[in-house]
Parts: sequence; structure tokens; C-alpha cells
Amino acid sequence: MTTRRHSLHGLVGLVGGLAAVAWPLAWAQTQDSSTRPLRVVASFSILADLVVNVGGPAVEVHALVGRDADAHVFQPAPADVKRVAQADLVVVNGLHYEGWLTRLVQTAGFKGPVLVCSDGLTPRRLGKDADPHAWQDLASARHYVARIRDALVQARPAQADALRRRASDYTAQLDALDRQTRADFAALPADRRRVVSTHDAFGYFAAAYGIEFLAAQRWSTDSEPSAADVARLIRQLRQQRAAALFAENIADPRLMQRIAKESGAVVGGTLYSDALSAPGTAADTYLKLFRHNAQTLLAGLRRSP
Repeated sequence: MTTRRHSLHGLVGLVGGLAAVAWPLAWAQTQDSSTRPLRVVASFSILADLVVNVGGPAVEVHALVGRDADAHVFQPAPADVKRVAQADLVVVNGLHYEGWLTRLVQTAGFKGPVLVCSDGLTPRRLGKDADPHAWQDLASARHYVARIRDALVQARPAQADALRRRASDYTAQLDALDRQTRADFAALPADRRRVVSTHDAFGYFAAAYGIEFLAAQRWSTDSEPSAADVARLIRQLRQQRAAALFAENIADPRLMQRIAKESGAVVGGTLYSDALSAPGTAADTYLKLFRHNAQTLLAGLRRSP
């Protein structure tokens, strides 16, 4: 998917002159606000999937940053401003992940609630900076689901029982996957748990499941890693004998191929860090994304020399 790089400058005027955007039917219907689906705009595809699983038929969800797209470098387009302006609820990650979000909300003139899913979590930190990728730990995903449930119940109290039931069923699936993932990695020898990823998006996964991740880039992908950073990583790989390298669906795979060639490490597959994959593919839901990442890591580590 091509990342949009339009500027927000002047979007207010552009939106006023836009032709009608093709909205889902439920968004355009003029019906009682307490019975129609809640119009939810999520900042990126993973959050949108969580909202869909909790909300079911009670919600109509649109993700600003779509599948296989990178929220770190996303720039909203005029249609995004209109989506936000017509939303009932905006759902975001927080922890400075969506640097473009505040201005987008202001440009849209949105006055409704903004749910920050990470509020209440203790983030991983490097100095003063918080790592925003909390969804890479299933415990954090449970926290996100609880906050989404509460926001939807508040917006649609008549559907509270169904929303709570859906949230409970989905949380049970998260718990089962968490238990299986912990058991799988616990069976792997500790000296075979060092891997390399494109950018530092898996710190929460590493802490939860006992994996050491090295990365060519820090938490954001808004700039390319320097030659010195890549050289440093290659030296570190040779010294510490990382078992495998893993590319990401939002990144250019050539960087991992270069590092593999110069370090002698093996490319173990593709991980999904910040975005779901296309419908019908390996990581088109959050549960499938997490399971795919865990199984890809395990397979790569088990077969590496």
C-alpha cells in the first residue's frame, strides 16, 4: 500500500470543496443516534480490528492508517479530515505514536471523545522517551480491549451486555494465546533467543516472552538508519551471534538482506509490527498477527545454526 504524504496545510479549505466521499451506508443514514452503528475512527489497522471485535454490529470502523502502511510516516489526506469530522468516537494508541493526530483532530473540528488506549499502562522507556508499541504484549492488548469496551458501553449503554460479552470472549482468546506463546518460548534454550528486526517495535514482546531483539532503527521509521548504525549492528551480530533476522511488512526488505549478507545471520521471515496485512493473508487480524509473529520467530530460532 502506498503511504500518503499529503500535508495538512490548507486541508480545511480543501475539505469544504470536496465532492461527497463514498461512505459506508450506515454512516450516511439519518437515524436515531442511539440505534445506528457508532461511527468510530481508529488511528491504525490494529486498533480498528480490536474495536471491531469488541463492537461487532454496534460499530462502523474506519482505520486512518491502513493495512501494510506505516503510521510513523503517515500524513492525513482531505478525506481523513472529513472522516474524523463525522465520527462519534476517535480511538488512538497514544504514547506519541500518532504525531499527526492532534492537528488532524483540530483541523477536523472534532469535539467528540478521543479514547487513548494506552492510558493507564506503564510504558517501556529509553531515557525520557516512551515506546509506543505496547500492543506487542498481549497483556497490553487486554488493557486496550477493556478501555475500548468501556468507551463503547458509555456511548451505547442499551447494548452494554452484548458489548461486555464480546469483550469477555475476545479477552479469553487473548489469554489462551498468551499462555501458548509463553509455553512455546519457555521451551526454547535461552542462548537461542536473540534476533534482529528492522526497527525497535518488539520491546514489549521481548520483555513478555524472554526474547532479545536488536534493531537497525529505533522506535520510529521516519528516517533511514545511518551507515554507522548499520555497521554497529553488523559488528554486534558477529560478536553476539544473533540467531536470525526478521524483516517487517512495513519496511523495505533490502536492509535486512544487506545485514544478513554482511553478518552471516539468516533471514527468518517477515514480522508484522505496526499494521495488519491484506484481507485473507497471514496477519489480517490482531490475533493472527500475534500468532504469526510468535510462530515465525520460533521457526527461525529453531532452525538457525
